[in-house]
Amino acid sequence: MKVAIVIFDGVQALDVAGPLDVFAEANAFLPEHQRYEVSLVGREAGNVTCSNGMQLAVSFGYADRDIQWDLLLVAGGPQLPDTLPSNEFLTWLQNQARSASRFGSVCNGAFVLAHAGLLDGKEVTTHWSNAQRLSNEFPQANVQPDRIFVRDGRLFTSAGVTSGIDLCLALVAEDWGHELAVRVAKRLVVYIQREGGQSQYSPYIGAGKDEDPILHKVYRYVSEHITETLSIEELASAASVSRRTLSRVFAKHAKVTPSVFVEQVRVDTARKLLEDSDAPLKTVAFNCGFHNATHMRTTFSRRLNVTPKQYRMRFRGEESAQQ
Repeated sequence: MKVAIVIFDGVQALDVAGPLDVFAEANAFLPEHQRYEVSLVGREAGNVTCSNGMQLAVSFGYADRDIQWDLLLVAGGPQLPDTLPSNEFLTWLQNQARSASRFGSVCNGAFVLAHAGLLDGKEVTTHWSNAQRLSNEFPQANVQPDRIFVRDGRLFTSAGVTSGIDLCLALVAEDWGHELAVRVAKRLVVYIQREGGQSQYSPYIGAGKDEDPILHKVYRYVSEHITETLSIEELASAASVSRRTLSRVFAKHAKVTPSVFVEQVRVDTARKLLEDSDAPLKTVAFNCGFHNATHMRTTFSRRLNVTPKQYRMRFRGEESAQQ
C-alpha cells in the first residue's frame, strides 16, 4: 500500500513522525506484501528542515515520479496559514488527489488542500487555533473546529499535531481491522480513540472577546460576577446598551447568544480551576455559577465531551481527579 506524506521546510516534525510510526508499527504485524510503503515527498529530493530543527530526508520531488498513491497526506507547519503554494504544486496536488484512493491532511496542512480547492463542499477540521481562519478564508469548506479528525468520502483531515496519530490509527483500522489498530496503539502507548474534542486543549472563549468593546465589557462583568445568575437584561445594562443591541453585537462578533457566551465563560473558568487547584468538584461548580456539580458535569459533557473529573484527570493526574 503506497503512502505519500508531503513535507516542506518548516514542517511540524510530529505531523510527519506520528503517521510514520503508526504505519511502521502496523507493518510489524503485517505480511510483507500487505505492508505500507511510505515515502516523504517534497519540492525536490534532499533534506528538509522541520520547525524544531530536525532534518528529514526526502527521497524525491513531487514532480519527479508518476505514482498511483493509495493514501496522500499533506503535513502541517507553523508558517502554513501564511504560505501560498505554487500553482504548479497545486495542479500536481489536484491531480494526485483525484487519482489517490484516499487523501487528506494533518494539522494545518488543510490549508494546502484548501488552496487546491479540495475542501470545497467538504466537512473538514484543522488545528483549533487555525479553524476560524480556515473557515473565513475558505467559506465553501464546512469546518468542524472541535473534531480530532474528520472523514468526508475519500478525504481525511485531522486536528493539531498528534492528531495525525489518531487519523492514521483510524486508517489502519479501516484497512486491516480494529484489532490491529488496537495493537498498534498499545505499542505506541496512545489511546485508540480519544475522549472529547479539541475544546479540551484550546482556550474555549479566547477568540473574540476583545473584538468589540461591548463584548469586552460583558466579558469583564461576567467574570467579576461569575457566581451569580446573569440575565440578558443585566448584561445589557452592564454594557450600557439595549437588549436588542447586545444580541446584535453578539451575533456579529461572538457568533453565539449572550446566554451561551455566559455558559462558555463558566466552563472556561471551571477548566482553569480544575487544572490549577484540588478544590472539590462541588466547590468548583459553586465558584463558577453552576447550580451544582451535576449541572457542571452535564454542561462539560455537552460542550467538551468529557466530564469535569475526566478533564481534571487528563491535566492533573489520577490522584487530583479523586478530589
